[in-house]
Amino acid sequence: MREPLPADLFDEVCPSTLSPVRVGDKWGFMVLRCLAGGPRRFSELRVPLRRVTPKVLTASLRALERDGLVARSEEHGAGGRRVEYRLTPLGRGLLEPLEEVCDWVRAHVDELLDAREAHDAARAGRGA
Repeated sequence: MREPLPADLFDEVCPSTLSPVRVGDKWGFMVLRCLAGGPRRFSELRVPLRRVTPKVLTASLRALERDGLVARSEEHGAGGRRVEYRLTPLGRGLLEPLEEVCDWVRAHVDELLDAREAHDAARAGRGA
């Protein structure tokens, strides 16, 4: 028999709810990796993240900023407004664990793709 889950598993003060790594937020993960090389403007981030919409990228950047992983700086000059995003020390500290996740994905990419394909085929067979 399985052990019951604690009622306070996802309490407001539980560390699991504070986790800046959100499995479903693939863009946040990718933004952090894009910023590893230094500050970038929004338009510079759009190049490697070409499939993300501006709205979703903005939401990901705001969430990362809220979590203290990314800092936004804005300068006003003769050429207009210039906004850049950079990793904070906290965000930079997350790069090594993220690289470990990337290593794991590289090692299991075939299994992950096979699982997705099997799942999608099963769903298609059920008409779902």
